[in-house]
Amino acid sequence: MAINGKVFLEGLNELEASKGISKEVIIAALKEAMTKGYKKQIGATEEDDCVRVTIDAETGNIDMCQVKKVVKEVEDDFLEISVEDANALKDGKKYKAGDELIIPSSPEELTKAIAMSVKSILKQKLAEAEKDVLFENFKDKIGTMITGKVEKADERGLTINIGRTSVFLPHKQMIGDEKFNVGESIKLFVNNVDSGTKGAHIVVTRSSEGFLKCLFTEEISEVYNGTIVIKGIAREAGERSKVAVYTDDPNIDPAGACIGPNGSRIQKVVGQLGNGQAKEKIDIIAYSDVPGLFIMEALKPAHVVGIKVDEESKSALAIVKDDSFSLAIGKKGVNVRLAVKLTGYNIDIKTETVAAEEGIEFQTLEELQAIDTELKAKAAYEKLAAQFKAQEEAQVSVLPGLPEGYVAPQDRTYEAEEDNTELQEALEEQSEKAEVKVSKKVEEAPVEVAPVSEEKPVEVEVKKEVKTTTSLEDLEKSLSEESNKQNAKKDRKFSKKKKEETSDESSKGALDTSGAARMSIYTEEELREMEEEDKEQEDEYDDDVDYDDYDEYYDDDDR
Repeated sequence: MAINGKVFLEGLNELEASKGISKEVIIAALKEAMTKGYKKQIGATEEDDCVRVTIDAETGNIDMCQVKKVVKEVEDDFLEISVEDANALKDGKKYKAGDELIIPSSPEELTKAIAMSVKSILKQKLAEAEKDVLFENFKDKIGTMITGKVEKADERGLTINIGRTSVFLPHKQMIGDEKFNVGESIKLFVNNVDSGTKGAHIVVTRSSEGFLKCLFTEEISEVYNGTIVIKGIAREAGERSKVAVYTDDPNIDPAGACIGPNGSRIQKVVGQLGNGQAKEKIDIIAYSDVPGLFIMEALKPAHVVGIKVDEESKSALAIVKDDSFSLAIGKKGVNVRLAVKLTGYNIDIKTETVAAEEGIEFQTLEELQAIDTELKAKAAYEKLAAQFKAQEEAQVSVLPGLPEGYVAPQDRTYEAEEDNTELQEALEEQSEKAEVKVSKKVEEAPVEVAPVSEEKPVEVEVKKEVKTTTSLEDLEKSLSEESNKQNAKKDRKFSKKKKEETSDESSKGALDTSGAARMSIYTEEELREMEEEDKEQEDEYDDDVDYDDYDEYYDDDDR
């Protein structure tokens, strides 16, 4: 059937603008709806591939046809046709096995019931496409707070503009008896994206626990930065809410931080929970891993003196003061209902007097607090141990940029650079000369001369130092010290000889002046031997020390 292409395109543009759905998606939905309708009319199943529908978006042409496969032997006459029967048709074509026989049709041949079915399927497909578009646009905002302006207010609820689209907020999703006028700003919590009889829509609310959690995140900085964690919320909008908070920082009181000085922080939150006459009350509960202690906190503001918990059956018996029984139940039972919802335990409440009469044994607040303290200490120890372990692993981890499995070498041997080869050879040669000279002096020295043999270890030590340090400065220092020692020995011998001569002259002078005969300490033979010994040692040192070698060494160094 040929339709007006201009009208068809105008309809596509209108749907695209109002629903936010692209033309391609609309054409695909229409094609699928007509295919299902035509199959239903000819009696085919949805699995049968025997119908084709084509839609030209530019011309507006819609072509429909039934397809049969040409075979030699027919097994299903609804889907197949024999070669003889196909060639017997008056279309003038010659068919062979494997060809397709096209039986054309048009939308005008569809019955009214089938046309209504096509319309219903098309609406369903468009609703699903609209939901997908909305979900793509708002999937990042699900579970968050948005702000809009009231466009319309009636007995059913509020129509609110949130920018590109509008949302509907029914009265049951509002807080108590709050009211808003047209043009007022309103905060909403995006709960989900859903589809209904009027198409896809964004589900918003103000009465859910998520709305209250977002308010806590906005108004309390410790909740925003994660220092305080909201473990659970139980809420009856407009009446009462209980919020369980927790922190692993021992220096922070989570409940006190949420309440604030003189209740300033919690009042900011309560001030945004509706503008009705009755204000919603909020109880801040300190969360605990000990079920009994958590239940006792959840029943506040009632004064609970003890509790008996059965963790297997998820039930608990709370013992309260006689004057706190009605407070524990709450107005219309709201307090105990919220405590049950928050903790997940079925809670039964009895007074202290009744518990004493029935002989019920229970755990006191002090006992539960001691257990809680022990668990917190254990958790802190485990956290500290995990931190130490992480630090140790970080110390042995591979540095950035190094391959995995790299292990730093433990012992390294540093070899001399090539540029110091000549210096090393010169030092070794000089060391060998010094060693030869020391050996020669030791062999030629008389046995009676003790100082020479005592200086041998010193000269050997110099040799060792030269070989190990490979430092020119150290070698010069050692050679200078050796030269100074030899010069000092000469000075001592010369001083000794001069002193003896002086003593002889003085003794002679004293003998002449005094006229008295004195006996010398040494005999003349001993004095001659000492003179010969001194002369030999002087000759030895003069012969052995070759200063030309040192001069040559320094000349090489200057070069």
